[in-house]
Amino acid sequence: MPLRARPHSSYSFWGNRRYPARTAIVALNLETLIEPRLAGLAVPVAVVIPGGRRLGPTASRVTLTLRDLAPLGRLAAGQIGLVAQDYVEGRVELEGSPRDLMAAAVQLLRDDPTNGHERSWWRDLLQRSRSLVRHTTSADVRQVQFHYDVSDDFYGLWLDARRVYSCAYYREPTMTLAAAQEAKLDHICRKLMLDSGERFLDIGAGWGGLLLWAAEHYGVRAHGITLSKNQHAYVNRLIEERGLRGRVTMDLCDYRQLPENEPYDKIASIGMFEHVGRARLPNYFAKIRRLLRPGGLLMNHGINAGGTRNEQLGAGIGEFIERYIFPGGELLHLSHVLRDMADAGLEALDVENLRPHYARTLWAWSDGLEAHLDRARELVSESVVRAYRLYLAGSAMSFEQGWISLHQMLASRPSGDAEAGPLRGAQSQFPFNRAYIYR
Repeated sequence: MPLRARPHSSYSFWGNRRYPARTAIVALNLETLIEPRLAGLAVPVAVVIPGGRRLGPTASRVTLTLRDLAPLGRLAAGQIGLVAQDYVEGRVELEGSPRDLMAAAVQLLRDDPTNGHERSWWRDLLQRSRSLVRHTTSADVRQVQFHYDVSDDFYGLWLDARRVYSCAYYREPTMTLAAAQEAKLDHICRKLMLDSGERFLDIGAGWGGLLLWAAEHYGVRAHGITLSKNQHAYVNRLIEERGLRGRVTMDLCDYRQLPENEPYDKIASIGMFEHVGRARLPNYFAKIRRLLRPGGLLMNHGINAGGTRNEQLGAGIGEFIERYIFPGGELLHLSHVLRDMADAGLEALDVENLRPHYARTLWAWSDGLEAHLDRARELVSESVVRAYRLYLAGSAMSFEQGWISLHQMLASRPSGDAEAGPLRGAQSQFPFNRAYIYR
């Protein structure tokens, strides 16, 4: 007899486990809430609760097996980020592809995860205070190393051969991930109008993809920095192997520690400023302005919030990212970033939205990880594998839905010289059209 027919019993039996009547009633109520939601999903999803009872269709493309009842309540409430935490911690088991899981997750949500609070002076003060504490130099070191120093070989399983860990640029729809990453590197170099002999700084240089591309293809004198010990060692090995000593350098340091006595011609910050923090962003752009020569160019490429008011994504998604992937990460809407950039004395020249490109990039990464799960489990713990499975697929879904976005923001430090550019009053090398990028 099904459980719902016996809510009055003092105890109910699920398999060989015994539950008090109150627990049985809660379970019955949750079943009543979740079953209609499962029935309405475009992707068939089944949920197996403790004791073996199956909710949802007999034939399913995704099956969630729950070790206890708590995840059932979170599913019913649409708290998909909290269910993701349950999966990482082993309270939920997953059968099915990440693509099918994410298609269902969108429909299980009860609200738009970009819905935020109305702005108020006290909320802004609280957020700023929290951001200041979270983004001291020492805290940023710990947070960056938590993410990037997991295992170089683990990242190598699903990144391209250059290990470019940022949004690719699918200039042609048929491009592979590797080709799209090279197209992105060149797209950035073209936008920056890199020229032989120029001093080029890459803030947060990762595994050196842009740094080495700029040196080898554009002849710049390239300097990169990172807070990741693994990345620092990896890139310095590449510099030696490729005979680039004297032309390329890579240091282990924070951007705040860079000397300002010899400004750079061009600066790139690719997938880094998400770690800066809301409260530190004005100082970040002010520091870049001091590092950049008058008339020089900056490329600030990074993830932005899709909403104008949300501090992080709702439905537990933000908490999941904070806990398992990017501690200290803060996403801001494009309008906020451009305001802080302007306040620091940098002129925005060109803004390009690459949101769909990042969705496709992340699905390529997700597929790469799924193809090497056994090897991944040899390199890192099971909990890390689980976290990254959901992080990559969930981020791809978030970009597809427009909950988060990716913008390339090209800016200059005005020279103050009205005759500096090809157009009167340009005050930079930028030609104020896009033709030079696509030639």
